[in-house]
Amino acid sequence: MGNDFALSIDGKYYNILEVDSFARMLKDPSYCYKFYWLEAIVNLINENVVETTFDEIINEMIANAWYSVVEYHIHLSGIVNGEARDGLERAINHLKELSDLASSASKSEIKDAFRKHNKELHSEKIQLTNMVPYRALAGFFENHGQSVNWEKRSILISYIQQFNSDIAKLPYIFGEGGGLNRIVIFDPDWINMINDNSVEILGWIQYEKLKWLQNNNPEVPGLVYKLRAGDNVRKLERVRKLWNGIMDVHPVMDIYTGKNIDPTAFDVDHFVPWSFVMNDELWNLTPMDSSLNSSKSNKLPEWDKFFGKFADNQFILYDLVFSRSGIYDLYKNCFKDNLHSIWAQQELYRSGNTREIFCNVLEQNMRPIYDSAKRQGYQIWNVKNT
Repeated sequence: MGNDFALSIDGKYYNILEVDSFARMLKDPSYCYKFYWLEAIVNLINENVVETTFDEIINEMIANAWYSVVEYHIHLSGIVNGEARDGLERAINHLKELSDLASSASKSEIKDAFRKHNKELHSEKIQLTNMVPYRALAGFFENHGQSVNWEKRSILISYIQQFNSDIAKLPYIFGEGGGLNRIVIFDPDWINMINDNSVEILGWIQYEKLKWLQNNNPEVPGLVYKLRAGDNVRKLERVRKLWNGIMDVHPVMDIYTGKNIDPTAFDVDHFVPWSFVMNDELWNLTPMDSSLNSSKSNKLPEWDKFFGKFADNQFILYDLVFSRSGIYDLYKNCFKDNLHSIWAQQELYRSGNTREIFCNVLEQNMRPIYDSAKRQGYQIWNVKNT
């Protein structure tokens, strides 16, 4: 557990349960699915589940990680030789290939799809049961100086049952069944503790998971917003008014079609997808034909083909901001929601830049972001009819 986030549990449970051992369940993980395993258990207990199977817990894990992996291309435990290192991520990617699920699919839709494709996904799911259900309990054994044979599954399961009976209550033990049908039984006292402290426990899990994911995705901005579908509202109204003001005095070309933008039929587009940058910064926005925006979705435009045209539009905006007071007023209105980057305030949108200086500053700061998105797995948009 991180030193800067203390798990706070109602003191009465320290007399009947090894809460300190519970707080060690996320210690020294080798893979990210340890976080999702415990999170799934807490969620199921909150739904009044007292007994379940490996299969149901894994389905819960996949549903919880789906959005981060599919929508935001988050790597749960890094990449080795071009392949996801984490079995949970591989399972999600395989399901995406087998199904037509959207990134915003509901938990029930994801679970239904997994049941439909259980046979094809069996090897990925069974791999997730190999160690983490048992290793997650290691903190309890270490607290009592116990040496555990992790290799022999049948001996390990028997040892866990005996430890639970003779030494200390565990949050869960294992019942009958094999493979994905192995029964998992939650202890009644631990159920009460988790139900009474679920907000604190889930907050702790989220914090530890976020630290892990940030370490494994160091180039990804705004990762805290990418853990689940949320209410991340786009703030483009003032930027749209700014581009409308510019079009009143100067034609603006659609960088993808080469035609002038129709002021009554355009969208404000993120050159590097919003799902990667998670912001609405002015320097990453350009007007585009409304009919093309859904096709572009969260893909990357080809840099060599389109960045120069994008920079030209940005320079038109810059030039008019500092030459027309009315445009400058519209630009100032964007400060609150669309201009937070220090480099943009101090270097890009400052009076006196030549076209060459402006475009160089823009490229030097945007290219690393673009390249990071590409490395993260964002696809290149195949623009048609341009």
